[in-house]
Amino acid sequence: MAIVPRSAIIRSAAWLWFVAALAVLAVGFREAIFIAPTEATMGNVQRIFYYHVPSAIMGLIFPYVNFIASLAYLYWRRRDPLKALTADALALASAEVTIVFVSIGLMTGMLWGRASWGIWWAWDARLTTYLLLWLLYVSYLLLRRFSSTGEAHTLAAVISVFAAVDVPIVYMSIHWWRTQHPSPVFSDGGSIDPTMMTAFLWNIAGWGLWGVFIMLFRFALERRRQLAEQDNALIAIEASLETAP
Repeated sequence: MAIVPRSAIIRSAAWLWFVAALAVLAVGFREAIFIAPTEATMGNVQRIFYYHVPSAIMGLIFPYVNFIASLAYLYWRRRDPLKALTADALALASAEVTIVFVSIGLMTGMLWGRASWGIWWAWDARLTTYLLLWLLYVSYLLLRRFSSTGEAHTLAAVISVFAAVDVPIVYMSIHWWRTQHPSPVFSDGGSIDPTMMTAFLWNIAGWGLWGVFIMLFRFALERRRQLAEQDNALIAIEASLETAP
């Protein structure tokens, strides 16, 4: 019996995950735009909810993937450099996915705020702490991209710790302070119409599947880059040894 290569299994699983993510997102779009009822107060503008809230939630989940991977990198960087590189690749991939979701959350929130408040931005606790999370991850990626020091990855891992601290502050801000941001709809007595919940669940599942797919895809690309860099370094060392007197 023929043995299927591991790489072929991984590619097949990736394609299945990709197709599943697109299918769930398509159902979520149909539910949000065509099936979910029109909200009585805001009308069709409220449909931003089905994209704003899932993106904002994903923007608070993936930072902890980055945080755990960064801690693993700090732990392994001297004990086992190869494991540290793998953890660092996952940290970078999750940071890039985080910045995408937080950016979408901020942009859709501004559009919703303009329609409901008449202004694009309000410096309340929820929005400000969420903007801080975005700035932290922008700093994380800029540091990794442009720093000329050999400690860029270590310093970026430290930034991820501050981002992880900011996440619960973002989540609890509307509980701790009076904000212009709407109160929770899933806790503290908040409610959402059951006919709207279906569209919300499809979209949060779809964006979750999509986020995991993009993160793992980016992780694989980064690992390939790391391995190519290691191979080039070995070739350079071998060439220098051959030319040495």
